[in-house]
Amino acid sequence: MTKKAFVLFEDGSVHQGRALGFDIETFGEVVFNTAMTGYQEVLTDPSYCQQMVVMTYPHIGSYGIHQSHSESDKPHLSAMIMGDYVDHYSHKNACSSLNAFLIQHQIPAIDQVDTRLMTQKVRTLGAMKAVITRDETQIDSLKKRLHTMPSMEGKNLVSHVTCKQSYYWQTDHADKTCDLEGAPCVVVIDCGVKQHILRSLVSMGLQVEVVPAETCAEDILSRKPDGIMISNGPGDPEAVTKVIETLKLLMGKVPMMGICLGHQLLALALGGKTYKLKFGHHGTNHPVQNIESKKIEITSMNHGFAVDRASLESSNAFGPVEISHLHLSDGTVEGFRLKQAPVIGIQYHPEGAPGPHDAHYLFKEFAQCIKRFMKTS
Repeated sequence: MTKKAFVLFEDGSVHQGRALGFDIETFGEVVFNTAMTGYQEVLTDPSYCQQMVVMTYPHIGSYGIHQSHSESDKPHLSAMIMGDYVDHYSHKNACSSLNAFLIQHQIPAIDQVDTRLMTQKVRTLGAMKAVITRDETQIDSLKKRLHTMPSMEGKNLVSHVTCKQSYYWQTDHADKTCDLEGAPCVVVIDCGVKQHILRSLVSMGLQVEVVPAETCAEDILSRKPDGIMISNGPGDPEAVTKVIETLKLLMGKVPMMGICLGHQLLALALGGKTYKLKFGHHGTNHPVQNIESKKIEITSMNHGFAVDRASLESSNAFGPVEISHLHLSDGTVEGFRLKQAPVIGIQYHPEGAPGPHDAHYLFKEFAQCIKRFMKTS
């Protein structure tokens, strides 16, 4: 017998569908993702912590779950909302169905709802709070609780997703075989890092050590890194004060690159400001212009906050900032560089997992920057 589930939005609307995944009541911020493939990467991206993701592509689940496609050790989102779930997966290398994976990791889901209507709602009203339940009798009381749920602004969620202790990223089945003995070492500050970012660094001939987000500057420098990367992650960047203060102390010591949340944290450490986007950028088809080359890149994105351009360009104690990339749809800052120090910020995901690989060259630029710095220092 098919069980019912309900999505309650903070605007008072209720959407009935089919219950999938784990049977648990859950709250979260609703965002939509426009990717046509890559639902497993979305599920396991730590940047979606405490968010409900509406998948705009109508059919989800058709190729099942692959061991090599996860971006972390478990799903981090609050719930998955789909138009039409496909239970009979077809890929020969799949190890389970999507629904079994959701149940295993205690993630609720719902399908047979109007995801087009939900997406239009979020685009019009902005990212909003919601709750999923299977108990129809609790709808009225849940509506009241929903209004007391705090917004994403002001939330430091990095502590929910960062590693507990440092580790070296070991090559796995997804990495090319390469000898990294004596290779430059990059310390990755883990704010919710995706595994494909680590694989991309290894593919550039770099050794990778991952450290918890709370690691102090002195500890990081004691590891004698040749470069530092600040990873993607969830929540409001302005709330991640410990990492911001650490970055101020690290600035200019070795080449640094920030991706997504890491990009925002670098901007804040430089004296810039961030703000919450109306409904964020979540998908694999976002057009970005490389200002220097004038080329257009189709990119993968997952963020709800952005860097304020005017504040970044006018308030910097570490020298002038050059804006390197802009979003063609709304003009938001997608990349910057310091002119007098080896610091790179990239708002989108150059590893493209899921998504296109137009921007993978940025890892090569970071590796080259590290090697040039090693020669001159």
